[in-house]
Amino acid sequence: MKAGDRVRVKESVTFYSHPKHRNQAFDAKGLEGAVIKVMEDWNGKPISPTLPILVEFPVEGAKKPFRAHFKADELELLDG
Repeated sequence: MKAGDRVRVKESVTFYSHPKHRNQAFDAKGLEGAVIKVMEDWNGKPISPTLPILVEFPVEGAKKPFRAHFKADELELLDG
């Protein structure tokens, strides 16, 4: 995966920080968004983060989109 790819959450992943469900369990399965960054280095040095893929999801009525980190096996690439 690379920045700009469209993805869908294919696994059940629970968040408590979603803007519309603050402090409540929110299952992100099925959400579609765009990859913002794949974390591979920090200040030019290689790293191996546990959740390397940063994805941004639009949230209707929210000031900012929802961003979250994922493992590659929790996401599926979408065509187009």
